[in-house]
Amino acid sequence: MNEQNPPGGGRRSAPSLRDINPVLERIILRLAAQHCRSFSRETVENYVEECSWLLSAKASVAHHLPVLVERFADQRLGALARGMGLSPKPVPEVLFVCTENAGRSQLAAALMRHRAGKGIRVLTAGSAPGTEIAPVVLQLLAEQGLDADDEFPRPLTAEVVTAADVIVTLGCGDACPVRPGHRYLDWNLPDLGGLDIESARAVRDRLATRIDVLARELLPTGLPRT
Repeated sequence: MNEQNPPGGGRRSAPSLRDINPVLERIILRLAAQHCRSFSRETVENYVEECSWLLSAKASVAHHLPVLVERFADQRLGALARGMGLSPKPVPEVLFVCTENAGRSQLAAALMRHRAGKGIRVLTAGSAPGTEIAPVVLQLLAEQGLDADDEFPRPLTAEVVTAADVIVTLGCGDACPVRPGHRYLDWNLPDLGGLDIESARAVRDRLATRIDVLARELLPTGLPRT
């Protein structure tokens, strides 16, 4: 059994799981069973507790916090296992990072998921995540017949950086740590905040062009896998 403590060493000062919601204890049981080949229950509990601590600071997600905690912890544990070579990594992984993980990175991720299907695993994160995906992103996606697939802003953590094959930064500066052996792309596109809708559409279209090029490079056939 391989053990891994949360990034930064030690356990953060987090609210008691019992004080937040008893459902979180069932989350630990589910994730411990799901990731039992890689991590112990204690490791899973540490991650659930830290994810709860990180997300509970955002009041706007409090009413569905357990659902988001489970998704966030599952993503981090999965990325950790793949990054450590403890579980298979069948497809390339792309991480989109911006400051709030509410605008450009979410837009880019949705466009990549649509372009690549299951042929590329897509992750997102923010160096200073916001509370919800920007309405302009939802509008830009809806115009293409797409949506954000129940995504939400989440903080940048070491696991997703380590698991990613390609890390695309969109305006987060030097916040994203550099890991040897990873490919980094800096797509210098305007922040969607404050743009008129036509300018925002232009950003979307430029993103779509770059994503198409990247997907062709990463997918062996250059076509989406389904």
